Amino acid sequence: MDRNWDPVAAPVTGLVRPVPLDPAGSVGPTRGQARGAGWRRTTTGLYVPVDVSDAQVEQRILEQSMRLGAEPGAGAVTGWAALRLHGGGFFDGLDRDGRTCLPVPLLAVGDRFRAHPAIAVSREPLAGDDVVLRHGVRCVSVERALFDEMRRGRDQRDAVVALDMACAAGLTSIARMRAYVARRGGWRGVAQVRWALDHGDEHSRSPQETRLRLIWVLDAGWPPPLCNRTLLSLTGVELGTPDLLDVDRAVVGEYDGADHRDGVRHRRDVGREDGFRRAGLEYVEVVGADLHDAALVVARMEEAARRAARAGSAGLPRRWRLGPARESLDARLDRQDLRQAIAADLAADTAAGGVTP
Repeated sequence: MDRNWDPVAAPVTGLVRPVPLDPAGSVGPTRGQARGAGWRRTTTGLYVPVDVSDAQVEQRILEQSMRLGAEPGAGAVTGWAALRLHGGGFFDGLDRDGRTCLPVPLLAVGDRFRAHPAIAVSREPLAGDDVVLRHGVRCVSVERALFDEMRRGRDQRDAVVALDMACAAGLTSIARMRAYVARRGGWRGVAQVRWALDHGDEHSRSPQETRLRLIWVLDAGWPPPLCNRTLLSLTGVELGTPDLLDVDRAVVGEYDGADHRDGVRHRRDVGREDGFRRAGLEYVEVVGADLHDAALVVARMEEAARRAARAGSAGLPRRWRLGPARESLDARLDRQDLRQAIAADLAADTAAGGVTP
């Protein structure tokens, strides 16, 4: 099932922290109130007002994180849930069908946890510098969260999807993940992470684009395509930004999701496809169900390559060129880190009375 995503999650507001019973009824429900219709139990002994819904994924993560307890060093939220709290829009807590809620992954210290379908508990080392607070929830760092998510992916391709989507959100880069993984050589599942790092692309914009690219490379045996690179006419007019492009074959690959099928968007897509073809590019389009049939996709790719080759043999010129390359993700992240460091230093100086804001 297609979902409409943005790589970066929307700002989080309105989270409500669960509270315990309160005999006075001032900071929490009394026992009688908790049995009534005005409160909803989230976990053992904790409640929120009944109008607070855990349909908001961040609220669900907050509620399940309370199982960790309040003691320092008790554990942290990890995996997709931590990546969501860090701002990853694609980590929406739903399985591939777009309906089934994934359990919230908790990294536990000790044996206090009981199995529960709402959580997935793991017990592994957790360094203090790997724990941060996001929206009042104790969670692991971006790199640790992604490391855990990639190790526990159902297969290698799922691990690549997680990597690409973290990069799409600007949370980390492939180079930063390589550095993180290099210090964890003996960990369970690290081989899958390393494989995924070799097959990731920081320019993918959706999970389905990534899955199409993996068919392109692993099943069709084509070289890695350019992802989301703007194309121009020979006079500099923008033709569009295809999901995938094989420069040598002059073949474009596009994933057509549900959000492409409304009238205005579909009309724009048809016009863009026509522009690509007029410029001398051949076109491969797939929809969600096609990604379950790699042989079908490969056949379409090969037919598009044959059409492009015939056009080249007929002497038809290419009327397109690559637009400028974008700034690297590492450069953007380094600049972001510098801004945050300067802001933190300024805040510390202000708190110490050394700077007047």
